[in-house]
Amino acid sequence: MTLHRRFVVRSLLAIALTACTNNSGTNSSTPNAQTIAIGIGVAQTSNVALLGQEQVAGAKIAEQYFNQQGGINGTPIKLVFQDTAGDEAGAINAFQTLITQNNVVGIVGPTLSQQAFSADPIANNAKVPVLGPSNTAKGIPQIGDYIARVSAPVAVVAPNSVKAALKLNPAIKKVAVFYAQNDAFSKSETEIFQQTVKDQGLDLATVQKFQTTDTDFQTQATTALNLKPDLVIISGLAADGGNLVRQLRELGYKGLIIGGNGLNTSNMFSVCGHLCDGVIVAQAYNPEQPSPINQAFRDTYFNQYKKEPPQFSAQAFAGVQVFVDALKVLDKQAKVTQKPLPELRTALNQQLLKGTYATPLGEISFTPEGEVIQKEFYVAQVKMSADGKEGKFVFLK
Repeated sequence: MTLHRRFVVRSLLAIALTACTNNSGTNSSTPNAQTIAIGIGVAQTSNVALLGQEQVAGAKIAEQYFNQQGGINGTPIKLVFQDTAGDEAGAINAFQTLITQNNVVGIVGPTLSQQAFSADPIANNAKVPVLGPSNTAKGIPQIGDYIARVSAPVAVVAPNSVKAALKLNPAIKKVAVFYAQNDAFSKSETEIFQQTVKDQGLDLATVQKFQTTDTDFQTQATTALNLKPDLVIISGLAADGGNLVRQLRELGYKGLIIGGNGLNTSNMFSVCGHLCDGVIVAQAYNPEQPSPINQAFRDTYFNQYKKEPPQFSAQAFAGVQVFVDALKVLDKQAKVTQKPLPELRTALNQQLLKGTYATPLGEISFTPEGEVIQKEFYVAQVKMSADGKEGKFVFLK
């Protein structure tokens, strides 16, 4: 069994055990007096699971950490997981189940912006607060009053990687761009990348489209490489993006490659192996961020997985944290377990937008519209072992 498959099996077993032990009291009209249920609607299956697995890990660490800290002023939180898979239908079903059957106070999810545009309106109409852990496309907070995100928008993060590439190689002139045309985030991200290329005075030589389900990129890659680009930029997910990186290298491309946020995961390493080496990715999280809560998160993650925590895990942790911290404030005013669920959901939505939160991402807060305000961002470059079995993100100065 491969390392990736073992990880999937472990993740699914852990999720199954959680479901078996956390089903009591989820059908009451008010939160269970013994626990407060928070929904986690992310991709546990499909090609998007390479990202969703990391979100499950971050959320579970948050559940353990905050319950050890006393939960909501003595009342434990309980995370209820539903699999959004990789499409809109999966996200819609997961959100409906969390809202109407599991009776969660709020939802961290979904994994993809594409899914958010379909599932978030359902939560908004039901007046259930949502925190997007990895929804960076343009327009997410504008979906509705109950929609916010802890993931910084692509317009803020993506340009940093292009500037870092130019610092590494000032001779870059010609750029080839690839993006997944069936994914809302990738389409939003590529617009930012393409505009940044133009703003930097570079030649946008070609724009090549693909699908997130594609595995063969020979036609697009050959077309682009015939133009002899100095830089390649890819907006896709870990599986398709990793395959594209691998095939570009196999066809002889030697220049720098920038990956978008979908490639911001160590799960990509198993896809392109040693050929992942050198890929540049902008980051909204740095494991070395010097704060007590990040140190606790980092230590716990490393002890469990023997590697540094990735951005998707840190953002899922932060999503749970925002709900927990906001619930603590409300609970001090009046016990949240005694509030009717609709009233609690509305109060929680109002409170979370008011707070400032010291998270593993650094200090974050929100605009009244639900857009995250984050101060620090980073750029990292993948460094792989010669055999391609191990890799890590090395942060650039």
